[in-house]
Amino acid sequence: MTIGEKSLKKHYEWKGKIETKTKVNLQTKEDLMLAYTPGVATPCLEIEKDPNKSFLLTNRANQVLVVTDGTAVLGLGDIGPLAGMPVMEGKALLFKHFADVDAIPLCIASKDMEEIIRTIKLIAGNFAGINLEDISAPRCFKIEQRLKEELDIPVFHDDQHGTAVVTAAALINALKIVNKKIEDVKIVINGAGAAGIAIAEFLLFLGAKDLILVDRTGILSKDEQQSNNAKQDIAKKTNHRLIKGDLSVALKNADVFIGVSVGNIVTKEMIKLMKKDPIVFPLANPIPEITPTLAKEAGAKVVGSGSNLYENQINNALVFPGLFKGAMLANAKSITHHMMESAAHAIADYVKDDLRSDYIIPSVLDMGVHKAVIESVRKKALEDGNVR
Repeated sequence: MTIGEKSLKKHYEWKGKIETKTKVNLQTKEDLMLAYTPGVATPCLEIEKDPNKSFLLTNRANQVLVVTDGTAVLGLGDIGPLAGMPVMEGKALLFKHFADVDAIPLCIASKDMEEIIRTIKLIAGNFAGINLEDISAPRCFKIEQRLKEELDIPVFHDDQHGTAVVTAAALINALKIVNKKIEDVKIVINGAGAAGIAIAEFLLFLGAKDLILVDRTGILSKDEQQSNNAKQDIAKKTNHRLIKGDLSVALKNADVFIGVSVGNIVTKEMIKLMKKDPIVFPLANPIPEITPTLAKEAGAKVVGSGSNLYENQINNALVFPGLFKGAMLANAKSITHHMMESAAHAIADYVKDDLRSDYIIPSVLDMGVHKAVIESVRKKALEDGNVR
């Protein structure tokens, strides 16, 4: 059986990957009176007087909403909200397993941006954070921005920022291997959707100076009209030499390639156009832009991918459970670039004693790295005063 066939069989057995469990042992009449009526009226009135006490008197402080409209599910595209539910349950499973966060999946049957925003705002009071997931670009940018502006709890689009953080963590360590600094290297990102733009923005925040984005039409440039505002904005911040052409042109003398696009579009010849000992991160999943084997044969010094079939899996599950948990423990109002930076360094530093070209990033199954992310993010939120 293939992995897909085994997974389908398991999903029929599991009938869902999450369930509700209670914290209260109901054995006596008094137990019932304390947990429910009439005793529960007193905490209700406390919250009425001070809504912030909802974080202390309910499960809200440890509860995250995982929400999608089903328009960009994994590599499957627009398969609809119901078909996206197994992925949202999977995210909830990872939240609970890696960071003991209670996550509630919500699949919204609408593609209307205003309707999605309104729906999330109406129920946001039940949660300490909102994890947007698998919403197509460019709508995802607008939805996230509006919710950040209009809510006082963390809003995080994992496809954008989770990918950006884990990619940055891998790059921090890869640059150590080749003895280069982020401000000195030429970075090419193929794919200018949600993930590609978020990675670019975050790497610029970390100090990158020479960065080029490429989409299916070619290299993004500020002197050309882009297809949406998000692309237009990032084009103004990148490709300062106004280079024109396709991916092969962009890769000439590049130090770093990051792919968040489609499989099998990079050849060995294209890797050979890069500088000596290049860093190559083909992250398209399940089929990478170039297989790590071919990239190494072409001279790549450090290779990472989005697949667990190869070494150095660059997996955003290393990020979002601990990032949210750390933010929630600090009672943070938002997730900032500084908190994301602390998470990236926590992941990178976790392997510093064993760092080598085939081990630049820890396994997502290592519980220690999640604890490190939680603590680093919690401290950064408190240091910056980003708390309610």
